[in-house]
Amino acid sequence: MNSIDYSQKIPNNVNLSEDRRLQRALESWQPHYLDWWKEMGPEGTTTHDVYLRTAISADSQGWAHFDYVKMPDYRWGIFLATPEQDRKIAFGAHKGEAVWQDVPGEYRSTLRRLITIQGDTEPASVEQQRHLGATCPSLYDLRNLFQVNVEEGRHLWAMVYLLHAHFGRDGREEAEEMLARHSGDADKPRLLGAFNEETTDWLSFFMFTFITDRDGKYQLAALAESGFDPLARTCRFMLTEEAHHLFVGESGVARIIERTCQIMKENKTEDVKTFGVIPLDMLQRYLNFHFSVTNDLYGAEVSTNAANSYNMGLKGRFEESKIADDHQLDSTAYPVMHLVNGQFKMVDVPALNSLNERLRQDWVVDVQAGVSRWNRVFKKYGIDFELTLPHNAFHRAIGHFSDIQVTPSGDVISNDEWNRRCHEWLPTIEDRAYIQSLMGAPVTEPGKFANWIAPPPRGINNQPVDFAYVRFA
Repeated sequence: MNSIDYSQKIPNNVNLSEDRRLQRALESWQPHYLDWWKEMGPEGTTTHDVYLRTAISADSQGWAHFDYVKMPDYRWGIFLATPEQDRKIAFGAHKGEAVWQDVPGEYRSTLRRLITIQGDTEPASVEQQRHLGATCPSLYDLRNLFQVNVEEGRHLWAMVYLLHAHFGRDGREEAEEMLARHSGDADKPRLLGAFNEETTDWLSFFMFTFITDRDGKYQLAALAESGFDPLARTCRFMLTEEAHHLFVGESGVARIIERTCQIMKENKTEDVKTFGVIPLDMLQRYLNFHFSVTNDLYGAEVSTNAANSYNMGLKGRFEESKIADDHQLDSTAYPVMHLVNGQFKMVDVPALNSLNERLRQDWVVDVQAGVSRWNRVFKKYGIDFELTLPHNAFHRAIGHFSDIQVTPSGDVISNDEWNRRCHEWLPTIEDRAYIQSLMGAPVTEPGKFANWIAPPPRGINNQPVDFAYVRFA
């Protein structure tokens, strides 16, 4: 089951050819997907040869092959991690029972909703990023953008396979709807708010892949614990691919910081706009925005839906097996932040109902670790500045804090004061216009980089930085 069969019309390691009905259904969906890719995928790229990695095995070691591929010819397919022998459900009311290979009838609608929401995010990010190639800062970055795009497309395939294979007509209809919704569409938007935001520039792209794709990591890790084994195995393999997306975001912002610090040091100034790089306060506002918008993806801090999914054995916690408790949480509490008499306080609530907040806090710790790595760049250049994450209640549209206004440092303020001061904390029209002004003609000469970003310390797959990562027809 480890190897992937690329001789099939739909590459897979699930023996698709043995289920002719399912194979026909997916082959019927495939042209719709390719039409969506042509319409909503990376713009103007059909003839480019791109140095892409393609999965060749579900093993964690040596699983990918690198070569030039035209993106419309990329072999999207269905890849599940190797099954774990005698695997048992690790949490919830069914803890200790054998995992399910078929959908439990009583959990059918809940499981379908979980798969559909995850699946809907995958094509959304491709749609958000489709115009970025026209302003790429280098061939290295263009290649990384395209790698992220094709893998998000494959992750859509992963969820569509589950819907087709296990949910009959309802699943097929959900799969079609994923191609009918579009990011930011006024009539048929994507299901989650962050995936309807525009990604108009490369700073937004790097922040998105660092912060929002990191939410994807935690959501996938929670689903990888599922007692529904096909979903767990699907998500485990998706996590293998997801790691590169996080690298693209973190390293991209680090290189922007590096370039700004170089200019500040060389010219002994904080007024770096005249040198065509990105000011540090602007980086902070972009960080505030993307962090707060992604914060809302976790939903309400206290959630009956999350409790039900856990109790059913459908969606666990991050690294469930490493948590030292009974994994059923019937009598366990977890501290959740509330606003009490004008003060933020931690209040114990039933752990089953606070699973969204638990997963959110795991994500926050991981995001903070990346921000701390960015801050080392400032120290390297002797620049007295640090990027910081805003308060958990800042700029929230969902949950306990959606009806209040809070500064990044955690002060509760009036709506009027928010309206007067929000430009201090969130990207302004002027900020976005300035960033757009930097995103000029694409830089497509191997080894050359736009002025506002530093080169990476090394290339992809041991290739040199000046490798021709994209070849144009």
